[in-house]
Amino acid sequence: MTERMAFIGVTTGSSSIMRIFPEWAAELGLPTQTLEGVDVALDAPAAELRAAVEAIKGDPEHRGALVTTHKMSVFEAASDLFDELDDFARACSEVSSISKRDGRLLGHAKDPLTARLALDEIFAADGFDGDRDAVILGAGGAGLALSWALAERDDLPGRIIVTDSSPERLEHLREVHAARGTDPDLLVTRPAADTAELLQEAPEGSLVVNASGLGKDRPGSPVPEGVLFPENATVWEFNYRGSLEFLQQARTQEEPRGLSVHDGWRYFIHGWTQVIGEVFDVEMTPERVDRLAEIADGSRA
Repeated sequence: MTERMAFIGVTTGSSSIMRIFPEWAAELGLPTQTLEGVDVALDAPAAELRAAVEAIKGDPEHRGALVTTHKMSVFEAASDLFDELDDFARACSEVSSISKRDGRLLGHAKDPLTARLALDEIFAADGFDGDRDAVILGAGGAGLALSWALAERDDLPGRIIVTDSSPERLEHLREVHAARGTDPDLLVTRPAADTAELLQEAPEGSLVVNASGLGKDRPGSPVPEGVLFPENATVWEFNYRGSLEFLQQARTQEEPRGLSVHDGWRYFIHGWTQVIGEVFDVEMTPERVDRLAEIADGSRA
């Protein structure tokens, strides 16, 4: 096979990137226009993900990969295969970007950077004003990364509230933030069953994010039917494709509740451009990202 890059996910064939990547590759002058989808089931054994990383490491024609849903699982299954892991990857125990330099296998966790870039486009730099909450529904890789990015802001939320149905994921998130030195009064973790109560308590103008994966890899929404979002809230669905029940709930309340509603398209753009830049050693300037976004808009699905 010729040089190629991989996309490790669950249903990679339905992603817009499979159409967009060849156009981006032509625009950037990359050495390949081949993006190889590697579908791994949510409940797949660790050996399957390890084998995927081993295939990249052992093939000189393979340039690297973007990892979506399985970021934490790849770290757990194959972290010892990497010659170098960046600070975020080690701190968050996840790998979202696999690349090579001089025969060495590198792992990066790009999500905190990706989340910050997308957040800065949809939420004002002074939007929290020390009072409004950030409510993150989901403590997996995406939710952990956003909570990290929020803790780095000059304009901190009143509280960073993270919910999940898994006590283990919530415990892992707390451990990562404790190691980072996050103010324990800033971070609140609650079971997913408390979502309705938390949204009712959140101040007007808060940020509410679906980082759970529900509505993409699995149908459903982390917000129970009939629950109201805070008035004038910014509501962000991390996904841009799938059944998108959370996004539909927000759209229904957009006008009566004064919501600012965003899907995951720009998050998708930033996520892919950052990893492609890492894999092919290309600087992703804001101007270059805007140009690639313009190309991608024509192939959105």
